[in-house]
Amino acid sequence: MSRILVVDDEANLRKVLAAILRKDGYEVSVAEDGEQALAEFEKNGADVIISDLVMPKLGGMDILHKVRASRSAVPVIIITAHGTVDSAVEAIKLGAFDYITKPFEHAEIRAVVAKAARTQEANQGHVAPDGSARKSIIGGGNHMEDLFKVIDKVADTPSTVLITGESGTGKELVATALHQGSSRRDKPLIKINCAAIPKDLMESELFGYERGAFTGAVSSKPGRFELADGGTLFLDEIGEVPIEMQVKLLRVLQESEFERVGGIKTTHVDVRLIAATNRDLEKETEAGRFRKDLFYRLNVVPIVLPPLRARADDIPQLVVHFIEKYNKRLNKKIETISDEALVLLQAWPWPGNIRELENLMERVLLFADGPRIEVKDLPEGVRSGMQSAPSYSSGATPAPGETPLKDFLKQKQAEIENSFIVQALAKTEGNVTRAAKLLQISRKSLQTKMKEFGLRDEEPAED
Repeated sequence: MSRILVVDDEANLRKVLAAILRKDGYEVSVAEDGEQALAEFEKNGADVIISDLVMPKLGGMDILHKVRASRSAVPVIIITAHGTVDSAVEAIKLGAFDYITKPFEHAEIRAVVAKAARTQEANQGHVAPDGSARKSIIGGGNHMEDLFKVIDKVADTPSTVLITGESGTGKELVATALHQGSSRRDKPLIKINCAAIPKDLMESELFGYERGAFTGAVSSKPGRFELADGGTLFLDEIGEVPIEMQVKLLRVLQESEFERVGGIKTTHVDVRLIAATNRDLEKETEAGRFRKDLFYRLNVVPIVLPPLRARADDIPQLVVHFIEKYNKRLNKKIETISDEALVLLQAWPWPGNIRELENLMERVLLFADGPRIEVKDLPEGVRSGMQSAPSYSSGATPAPGETPLKDFLKQKQAEIENSFIVQALAKTEGNVTRAAKLLQISRKSLQTKMKEFGLRDEEPAED
């Protein structure tokens, strides 16, 4: 978790900035002038400093000089009024990370701080040893902090990891981070999607084949296990592996050896296996579709990725990331996103998770005209808050006997409440007070419901 030091002589601005940044998962400390800020920095340190340019005693330029004189590379962001932009530009030349003019959009401050925090994180080496994989996983909430701790702890071990989560939650990114965080990072990372391989070709893809093993095998070919020797093999959608192949997979996991299709020579390999699935493998074993012994062998280190709807506070950082990414790819110059549009994105349930959000952001940037993404730029479904995705992953209403009636009714009631709240927020452009009046409930009740549904954890101080 990055630590942010906010310095401003205006108490209200300090309060607002602290609320915004804490909502994004940062640890925030505040100071009312430059002297207090430098004392706090010397005592507790900081990963990013946000300072007003003009303050009594020591101003933003003084803080910048002192921090740089201490040989610290901590990013310093300058906040300035429109009349002092020239001074802010001068600060950039002297080593400030960036500057923000008053009044500022919440999304703008989030974007600049997120970029500064990522820069400092890379400088400190608090990422995978190659400096790329760990920081590609964006997020700062409790779910993600727990995930980062697991990655840091198990990356450089030979233990098998089973990553579970809905489609689009970033399972491949986690697998890459685990590989890059290990001593195997200079060896191959071989990825294979088991769902994309025909069942009759699965064995030859995994273990290779000898010349003449079957019609068309005009030469020998190594399989994915051989290609990954010394490195890591990532088996995505492992729940799709046919039951008859699972015993062979179990053998190579236990014995680190196998034979190619049509061959008699035993090949030994040193491979770290990472598997992923969007299925519940425990239920699959109960149904007889997945071997229990293989499941236990895979599930040495389980990692469960939360759906995006459970980590709505990470959406601002993800949006900033995708704006930067698709500005470059599409040659666009979108600077930020309005707070009202961001509220709607945080309220959407994202059945397709991060992959759906990325696709939506690419489409939005492609058609957006102004420098800022507005509510009108979002798809109609998101603007209206109408959900098209079913609540049950199977896409069907459970039959009597599958789910208790009281549980089903409770689920449906929650769906209706969530839908009403999302539509009310959409109609009021994210204003909680007006949305509560529209729903004819108290503001406190609405905030409680929003927290319950993962729409927002807390309200900014100025709302």
